[in-house]
Amino acid sequence: MLIDSHCHLDRIDLKPYACDFSRFMDEAANSQIEHLLCIAIDLENYPAMLDLIDGFPQISATVGVHPNTQDCHDPSVDELVGLGQNNRVIGIGETGLDYFRSEGDLEWQQQRFRNHIHAAKLLKKPLIIHTREAKEDTLRILAEENAGEVGGIIHCFTEDWTFAQKAMDLNFYISFSGIVTFNNAKEIKDTAKKMPTDRFLIETDSPYLAPVPFRGRTNYPTYVRYVAEHIADLRGVSVNKIADLSTENFYTLFKFS
Repeated sequence: MLIDSHCHLDRIDLKPYACDFSRFMDEAANSQIEHLLCIAIDLENYPAMLDLIDGFPQISATVGVHPNTQDCHDPSVDELVGLGQNNRVIGIGETGLDYFRSEGDLEWQQQRFRNHIHAAKLLKKPLIIHTREAKEDTLRILAEENAGEVGGIIHCFTEDWTFAQKAMDLNFYISFSGIVTFNNAKEIKDTAKKMPTDRFLIETDSPYLAPVPFRGRTNYPTYVRYVAEHIADLRGVSVNKIADLSTENFYTLFKFS
């Protein structure tokens, strides 16, 4: 069985499924997707996201505001803690730093990141980290805020082996998306080959970043198998082995009551 450790189900076009979320989830089950983690990126759409996944115990959620989300409500630590007490919520994020899409004085982004870390520590729930062109500050803030107390995931990994090692030293798992299947993703492939068996996860980040052979199209959680297959090829093991390891790692990181 497979787990998609990072997807945005409320942003997927359901027209191919006649706009029927149940049909969509039936296909996921038929594709051996055991569990999905639906990631929040703002609070304005958060209630609708929870409504969408209500009644589907195979879906868990996070709460948070993406580092690039602007013109939105920026929650306090107390607000995040309050929302994070929902029993569907198993992690805090998507949070982190993105210096690629945001410009100027980014102190606001760093403070938002710190607030999410504080909330995660109070809730004792792992963090879902987004980092782009901000690896030094990401690692620095994680260390300064003792984020390793709760750990979490460096999602949609796009850095190199050195960064992965430093993140793992801070108690974070590395999650590979469809990007690992891209021909030019040499450092990501190299990292996927070197990863300890107990520290990696797989994801789609759907509806974004579809893997080869669907690159450039809408991504779906069912495509997580292509990520598993590519990593299996890189490591010279079976896809079932990658599925089993990544599933075990997911349940080691996240606690279910």
